[in-house]
Amino acid sequence: MRLTTLLTALMLPLLAAPAAAQGQFSPAITVNNTAISGYELDQRAKLLTLFRTPGNANDLAREQLIEEALKQEEMDRAGIRITAEQLAIEVEAFASRADLSQAQFTGILAQNGVAASTLEQFVKIGVTWRDFIRLRYASQAQVSDADIARSLSQQGGTGDALEVLLTEIIIPAPPPRAAQANAIASGIAETRSQATFEAAARQYSALPSRNNGGRLNWLPLSNYPPALQGLISGLSVGEVTAPIQIPNGVALFQMRGIREVPQARPQPTSIDYAAMQFADLAAAQTAKLSVDTCDDLYGLAKGQPADALLRDDVAPTQISQGIALELAKLDRDEVSVTATGGGAGAQLVMLCGRTYGDGLTDPDALRASLQSQRLEQFAQALLAELRAAALIRS
Repeated sequence: MRLTTLLTALMLPLLAAPAAAQGQFSPAITVNNTAISGYELDQRAKLLTLFRTPGNANDLAREQLIEEALKQEEMDRAGIRITAEQLAIEVEAFASRADLSQAQFTGILAQNGVAASTLEQFVKIGVTWRDFIRLRYASQAQVSDADIARSLSQQGGTGDALEVLLTEIIIPAPPPRAAQANAIASGIAETRSQATFEAAARQYSALPSRNNGGRLNWLPLSNYPPALQGLISGLSVGEVTAPIQIPNGVALFQMRGIREVPQARPQPTSIDYAAMQFADLAAAQTAKLSVDTCDDLYGLAKGQPADALLRDDVAPTQISQGIALELAKLDRDEVSVTATGGGAGAQLVMLCGRTYGDGLTDPDALRASLQSQRLEQFAQALLAELRAAALIRS
């Protein structure tokens, strides 16, 4: 009897280890017929942490993998594939952006607990989706000579630029209620009534502007993320954008007015900004009152985790869409505070400055840039449609 008890005690840890490993690879989320394991979620979160991606790495990992599952299903339907040789070239190119070889890059990943296959999957989906969107929407994203002339005129600091009068809604969409938030957003997107949209902003929006029915003042169209500028400028008065996916949320804009004004400067070539995470809105609001410039945030970040404060000066296209939408409303040294994670946390975003260059004056380069923006708009709209129709379980 004692021998049996001893053998049982010795066997339990051996049995538990495989069970734990099996649990790690069990489905944590299903997107239609695609399963996402706990291992994949953990690996993506580690990758995003290593990349210093702003926001909650676990939440972002979940959102990215859900979107990638939707993208992969759509590409499978279209028969889009990438060969092993093409993938190797793309991974090498990705590593070269950090001035590293593929072997050096994957070595750093391994030191931080990230498998090479995790990076390969990240790169594969991004590259294949890019090519798929180009193939599907190439004819619709064509840029005319008139488009080129208009953009060159605006960049030259002469002629007219566009300002837009928008109403905004951002609905929190943390993992437990992402499907519900997207269903609500899809319903709101159907309205053309300003009163109905403003009522929805008061009821659902997580932004401070909800107290004003989501109404914004006139803002230069160039303040908004490049990928959204064409989408916004194409709206008629009363029309609402399709739901726009951002980390842990879904955004909608309604057009209240659009006008041409004399342009004093071109679009920004880079934006210097800071983003800081807080435990709750009260802490973020208190911090907002204590800072006058972005440099003041470094004092607040002392003693906090390394990823609590992000300070970056990058091209507008490299800023995450959620942060970019807040920066669009800010002037230098102004601050925006929003709830994150369904109200469990808060984010402070501060504009440190915008740099204005001479813009793109080469017509071919400008054509490619404008076409890229239009393709991104089509991609965002398609992804919103796929997500609205998807069955997501966790």
